[in-house]
Amino acid sequence: MKTLLPTSTAGSLPKPSWLAEPERLWSPWRLDGIELVAGKQDALRVALQEQRSAGLDIVSDGEQTRQHFVTTFIESLSGVDFEKRETVRIRNRYDASVPTVVGPVSRQKSVFVDDAKFMRQQTDQPIKWALPGPMTMVDTLYDDYYKNRNTLAWEFAKALNEEARELEAAGVDIIQFDEPAFNVFFEEVNEWGIACLERAIEGLKCETAVHICYGYGIKANTDWKKTLGTEWRQYEETFPSLQKSNIDIISLECHNGRVPFEVLELVRGKKVMVGAIDVATDTIETPEEVAATLRHALKYVDADKLYPCTNCGMAPLSRELARGKMRALSEGAEIVRKELTA
Repeated sequence: MKTLLPTSTAGSLPKPSWLAEPERLWSPWRLDGIELVAGKQDALRVALQEQRSAGLDIVSDGEQTRQHFVTTFIESLSGVDFEKRETVRIRNRYDASVPTVVGPVSRQKSVFVDDAKFMRQQTDQPIKWALPGPMTMVDTLYDDYYKNRNTLAWEFAKALNEEARELEAAGVDIIQFDEPAFNVFFEEVNEWGIACLERAIEGLKCETAVHICYGYGIKANTDWKKTLGTEWRQYEETFPSLQKSNIDIISLECHNGRVPFEVLELVRGKKVMVGAIDVATDTIETPEEVAATLRHALKYVDADKLYPCTNCGMAPLSRELARGKMRALSEGAEIVRKELTA
């Protein structure tokens, strides 16, 4: 029987302290060589166990084998020079030193497929795997070759599709594309962003998701949120187009934000991963707070299409905090499940 309100995280979980520096986003590895390979596999086991213990229904790798949610995938592609760096404005929010596209971009080898095969051996639960979306990849580089965001995104979409097909073959049930850039470049999203995403999912039979949030709980993001006014209506710009797309699931931020719940009506008919856990706070939600967010969302999302989730990844949090938040998510969903089936 299919689980009602299946729970999951949006993506990353904190890494164990022996693998990377805790509570720091994108921190360097503390191991190398064979030890790093073994350490990543151990971290995958730990992340899986913590999700199971919290009672989550759909599990992920917690991004334990990657340093960065975008550049770890890009590192495996040809045409990108990581030594040649330029400073660019990321998502119109903050400056970062990024690698440069210097030639034709293509995927040379699989990136996460061995990790996915390893994880499939560890669990019978549905697995969700996150990949960076084409537009967000474009926004995390300096392009000195194509000099056209759409053209570069299209090449990334082809590479992502190759990876996604292999992940599906490895036993992944849901492939999620992270597109925080969809909350910034609205015209481009509608002109070519969604089309590139559809190229990335071409031929897949597993479920597909796009995760669009307001970012990790880091200062650059929280400062940006303060400029967005009393209501965050960014989703209104892109949801009508996404509703018509072939993407199965829309993943978005709800709890503790200023997103009006009625925007969910714009994707009626799609499955929706409703962010019911705030990743930008050190307070653990109560199960009742989670339940309240889900009840509110149920006014606009059919119960069989609502997937309780976190707002974003939890990599910068402590492991204890992430565990508590996952437990709250699971227990809050259970409250609403009982109400729906009573």
